[in-house]
Amino acid sequence: MNEYINAYLIFLRDKKKSSDNTVEAYVRDLTSFENYLDKRGLNDITSVKQEDIIGFLMDMKKENLSTATITRRLASTRSFYKFMLDENHVIVNPAKDIKAPKVVRGEIEYLTIDEIEKLLSLPDESPKGIRDKAIFEVLYGTGIMVSELVELRLKDLNLRMGFITCNGNHGKARIVPLGDYAKYAMKRYLSESRPTFIKSDDGNDEEAALFVNFMGNAFTRQGLWKILNSYGEKADISKKLTLQIIRHSFAVHMIENGADLKTLQELLGHEDISATQVYLQFRKNKIKEVYDRTHPRAIAKK
Repeated sequence: MNEYINAYLIFLRDKKKSSDNTVEAYVRDLTSFENYLDKRGLNDITSVKQEDIIGFLMDMKKENLSTATITRRLASTRSFYKFMLDENHVIVNPAKDIKAPKVVRGEIEYLTIDEIEKLLSLPDESPKGIRDKAIFEVLYGTGIMVSELVELRLKDLNLRMGFITCNGNHGKARIVPLGDYAKYAMKRYLSESRPTFIKSDDGNDEEAALFVNFMGNAFTRQGLWKILNSYGEKADISKKLTLQIIRHSFAVHMIENGADLKTLQELLGHEDISATQVYLQFRKNKIKEVYDRTHPRAIAKK
């Protein structure tokens, strides 16, 4: 691999503290870009011009790659050349002004606030119910990924200050605030529920898993899915309950209530803001709804 690309990957790992998954994605994208340059006989990566980037874009379209893949590879190339510009290896970013094709996204499935309230009301007062309530409150209250939740350790929770720390193995390393409902649910879980599942004193070590199953072990994604699925059967909600739908619900409700895109990106742990922009459609819907309700001439009287 090209020495400049290697330097960029080191920068991502060591300076930006990007996750392994993110770095691997850049490796794949920049390898495809490097292969394109080799095919065109362009051996000097510092001499690439805007027309070469356009050629890369057209080449991907000829290969019938998905719009999402083309957009991601172009974003990776643009980010690489921003690094090259910052390091004074090039004088312009040849990918800067090239627009990616519009991504056609599927409809986002999410729960309404009433449906979320119904789901959160289902766990009972048993140790299992108290634990499950805490899991749902944290998932919905923070928007973190399920993979991040199962990796949480006791040391990652700060109830006094009201936040959890995500370590960056999945998504971006960050500190995420806990709302009052999630804090209360976690206090109950730690004092009334978790001790009943712990089989040894080791479970109270700071490195021990925060959420544990009946065996006192850390959850798996599959284990959490089974819990949610069991509540889904009781919930009488028409939509299929998935772990991702709770994260979507967090994001949609935040954007509908005025959250800015940059803040939402940080909360969700997205490396690239383009991954967050999919939720903007719900802000547009909200604006139209407010406009229709408040402007005297928005809706014609019959």
